[in-house]
Amino acid sequence: MDSGISLILIIVGGVVAFFLLLYLLPVNLWFTAQLSNVKISLLNLVLMRLRKVPPSLVTNAMITSTKAGLRITSNEIETHYLAGGNVNKVIKALISADKANIPLDFKLATAIDLAGRDVFDAVQLSVNPQVINTPPVAAVAKDGIQLIAKARVTVRANINQLVGGAGEETILARVGEGIVTTIGSSVNHKEVLENPDRISKTVLSKGLDSGTAFEILSIDIADIDIGENVGAKLQTDQAEADLKVANARAEERRAMAVANEQEMRAKAQEAKAKVIEAESQVPMAMAEAFRNGNLGIMDYYKMQNIQADTDMRSSISKPSAGDKKG
Repeated sequence: MDSGISLILIIVGGVVAFFLLLYLLPVNLWFTAQLSNVKISLLNLVLMRLRKVPPSLVTNAMITSTKAGLRITSNEIETHYLAGGNVNKVIKALISADKANIPLDFKLATAIDLAGRDVFDAVQLSVNPQVINTPPVAAVAKDGIQLIAKARVTVRANINQLVGGAGEETILARVGEGIVTTIGSSVNHKEVLENPDRISKTVLSKGLDSGTAFEILSIDIADIDIGENVGAKLQTDQAEADLKVANARAEERRAMAVANEQEMRAKAQEAKAKVIEAESQVPMAMAEAFRNGNLGIMDYYKMQNIQADTDMRSSISKPSAGDKKG
């Protein structure tokens, strides 16, 4: 009984050791690599296991690249995998670039991949250009008419600028700035409507794709709409503002005139008060003159006659109430 159990344990241990040996020694991968004319040793595959690098990933990548005529070593593939890169996309991108005669080496492809960009999509975009539609861009010509333009920008990837190059947002911003500058420098909005290609030529001549991950192939103006008459609106707003300023100044002058009138009335009342005060002192002065002998009775009568004559002349010169109604 004990011998039977021991035999079973030996068999199980042998099977486990056999599968462990197959895991550590991927003979099938090595044999497949040899058939594909890929020079990789069995020891190297074992060391990949120990370095926690999938031997199948490296072997298949080397087989694919070798069949495509690329010269990539297993050490380069391992290094890129350990750095966190996507080996399959890099290999596919290298093959696509080689078939399309696009200069792309393994070092640049891995740098693009590690930078966070999809290197395979970048190669595809370099082969098949992409059309980017700009949002509506509003600008005002010198005659005050607002124009709203939409453009289609055809770009392709610039492989050498993918690492550190600006993206689509920068392209759209620069194209929008070029459209605004071109429309704003136009004397008349009709010039832009008649020759929309003038915008394209002006924008293309500025080299807007410098420092970006794209190369601008063409800029086509898809649509131009007429917006508001901004010049007239600004003139209207200015006229309203000037009117408000003029009204404020007129109100200020009116208030000053009213204040001056009130001040003159106060001065007139003050003068009347002084006259009344002076008149009240006349009888006292006359009495004093009588007492001192400076004024006689005949002098007093003459003065009364003169005053009566003056009052009569004043009453004659003023029209009566009946004459006013007539």
